[in-house]
Amino acid sequence: MEKSFSLTKKEIAKKTAVFSFLVGIAVLMPAFIHYQPITGTIINATLFIAVLVFAPEIAVLIGLLPSVVALGSGLLPAPLVPMIPFIMISNTILVLTFYFFKKKNFFAGVIAASFLKFLFLFSAGSIVINLLIKKELASQVALMMSWPQLLTALFGGLIAYFFYKAKLVK
Repeated sequence: MEKSFSLTKKEIAKKTAVFSFLVGIAVLMPAFIHYQPITGTIINATLFIAVLVFAPEIAVLIGLLPSVVALGSGLLPAPLVPMIPFIMISNTILVLTFYFFKKKNFFAGVIAASFLKFLFLFSAGSIVINLLIKKELASQVALMMSWPQLLTALFGGLIAYFFYKAKLVK
């Protein structure tokens, strides 16, 4: 079964502008703000908003870009480099879980997506940290991959909810 739809030039321009804006935020935020609670919250909000505006594939793409750009530009602290694939997967988990659950209940989607992202990153981080990272840095990286991931995802979902309720995204 094939879906077809048509968009007007105005709708295409609007979607392109929103996509560019979300990608810009996701990619540039880590370059200018080096404080995980703010950066993580804004990137997670961007991912939730991307799910509300676009197909999940587009939201997944937006979720992959911050890690790729951070790695390619040298912005990522060296101890976090082994975590990049896991961060990318965790963003995909967040997007797909939220996409699935948001139809039933927005907040159920945010909570489930946030918790699964946290659980995956915490588990993967525990393994990777013990195998690949020097012990003196391990506790800092372990902390970054633990409860702050859950909080930044939940707060990002809350920000996305305000955009959603204000009908700034649909």
